[in-house]
Amino acid sequence: MVPASEEPKKEVTPEDEQAMMAEWEAMMGKDGDAGADGASEWESMLAQEGSAQPRMPGEPTRVLNQEEIDSLLGFQESDDRDNDKSGIQAIISTALVSYERLPMLEVVFDRLVRMMSTSLRNFTSDNVEVSLDNIQSYRFGDYLNSIPLPAMLSVFKAEEWDNYGLLTIDSSMIYSIVDVLLGGRRGTAAMRIEGRPYTTIERNLVERLVHVVLADLSAAFDPLSPVTFRFDRLETNPRFATISRPSNAAIVAKLRIDMEDRGGRLDMLIPYATLEPVRELLLQMFMGEKFGRDSIWETHLAEEMWSTEVEMEAILDEINMPLNRILNLRVGSQIMFNATPDSTVQLRCGDVPMFDGKMGRKGQNIAIRVDNKHQRAKS
Repeated sequence: MVPASEEPKKEVTPEDEQAMMAEWEAMMGKDGDAGADGASEWESMLAQEGSAQPRMPGEPTRVLNQEEIDSLLGFQESDDRDNDKSGIQAIISTALVSYERLPMLEVVFDRLVRMMSTSLRNFTSDNVEVSLDNIQSYRFGDYLNSIPLPAMLSVFKAEEWDNYGLLTIDSSMIYSIVDVLLGGRRGTAAMRIEGRPYTTIERNLVERLVHVVLADLSAAFDPLSPVTFRFDRLETNPRFATISRPSNAAIVAKLRIDMEDRGGRLDMLIPYATLEPVRELLLQMFMGEKFGRDSIWETHLAEEMWSTEVEMEAILDEINMPLNRILNLRVGSQIMFNATPDSTVQLRCGDVPMFDGKMGRKGQNIAIRVDNKHQRAKS
């Protein structure tokens, strides 16, 4: 007898094996057009079953394509790569300090742009427009590697802060300033001769431009903290303009200077180590054009304070008494003071002694003649 729980095994014939093999070949895409249909059918079956199933032993792992690898590493191609970092690049960049944590720095650069527009017009006798493109945080080494050559790099020193900064003038700006200062025709683009070192005339003219920019930068910082930016040297090789460690963070302000149809770019790099002495001032949130000082409000407040009425008290004398004696005071009790008609009377405003004088009488009123200002005891 065969148990009821056991069913007799169905015998597989050679015809059944051939039919199964043909079906598998069609599903795996080995029979031309039928294979493509079988593959799509197989993919739809997998999609219906769901992708959350565990991977079976021996099943090949998924391999990332090049686009996914670039996105993971943060090397995707985009026009705004500096502002939109992802992947490992974003993790590395988190060590940088964002300039937005120094809100007053943006106010300083705004003042610099306005002052440079006026000073460069006087310097070049031409219509000059200065605009601030952006302010970003960089690692010093990454910025040096990103400088388009040829260019001139001016190293300047902040005297009061005892540290250095970097001013980068690109090739377009160099040839434009030479063309403007030496009387080039308007309406023609500045000639650019690549592949040769800069001449002494070009270096001297650029150095004059740097002096003008540094003077405006000193004036822009002056309401916040007086500082003098002094020109140190002019370099054409970024390796010789190393003023900080490659991994140190720095602020880079990118300026655009337009002189009608000529112009170029000017980058101003200030390491965070240079700004450290005034970091507390840069962290403050000031409102107004004069860094939080409103002259109209100050004048009005001062006028109101001068006309404010305050209460003055005249203290004839003071004595110390024990508490039990004070509790025993009754109606008719007398308290003897040590003051005489010639004793000095002290005038107080609240708890603050103000003046000393003598007590007297003027008409029907008791008056006090102020003799001198009260001298406070030095602690």
